[in-house]
Amino acid sequence: MLTAGSTTRTAAATNAAGALPRKKTASGTAYHEAGSGEPLVLIHGVGMRLEAWAPQIAFLSASHRIIAVDMPGHGESAMLPAGSRLEEFVAWFGGFLDEMAIDTANVAGHSMGALVSGGAAATFGERISRVAYLNGVYRRDPEAKAAVLSRAAAIPVSGVDKEGPLARWFGEDADSVTARELTRKWLNLVDPQGYAVAYAAFAGGDETYADGWKDVAGPALFLTGSDDPNSTPWMATQMAELAPRGYARIVEGHRHMVNLTAPDIVNSLLAEWLSFGEDER
Repeated sequence: MLTAGSTTRTAAATNAAGALPRKKTASGTAYHEAGSGEPLVLIHGVGMRLEAWAPQIAFLSASHRIIAVDMPGHGESAMLPAGSRLEEFVAWFGGFLDEMAIDTANVAGHSMGALVSGGAAATFGERISRVAYLNGVYRRDPEAKAAVLSRAAAIPVSGVDKEGPLARWFGEDADSVTARELTRKWLNLVDPQGYAVAYAAFAGGDETYADGWKDVAGPALFLTGSDDPNSTPWMATQMAELAPRGYARIVEGHRHMVNLTAPDIVNSLLAEWLSFGEDER
């Protein structure tokens, strides 16, 4: 397990998460681009927006071309139709790569974005050089599955629950204070319809590509927090064992938004993952 750095560095990194300038593709996908070199595409989770990757954009753009994308129905990106499943989100991502004229890319996804990145790695072949699966789910147990499906069903009736995710995603530690308030802000900005469509796909997507890890040839990083109650260390280690070049990293004492609450460690682990050559792990 890995232990996070100082609260001062964490606060400084997360406080940098102001609004970032965007461009749009012809189909209406919004993205922010920084740096140059080998492409790394970043996909955030449900209820978030591309600014959730601010510490990673700032750090990794020194060595790579970073493309952080607003997921459909989030930030400034166009929404997918109601009833869209995880497969449609993966197809959207493939279309985004086409629009950006990206032949091969490294992809890192967080939470719902991890499901999308995993689906892309399982189905796009060599187009995905590496995949980083941050705080992503895998084959939920029956109790967790029932809970997430219940939350998805409640959204069209009661709207976006903002406090429930904050309670699940953060502890009461000092490292979480700034990240929690940023996350609250982003949840308050999210489009309810876009959120509902994405959350339903997220709720039903934990097994969609679960059998695909054996076919993912590139380096595959599975990263989560030791205290994440939904994207658990067990899930990360199970997926890592299936992927030929998979490995798990667990950040001690952190929960779901580990890229914001422990940015120094996450940045270091992503840099390590990006450095792996064809025969390394």
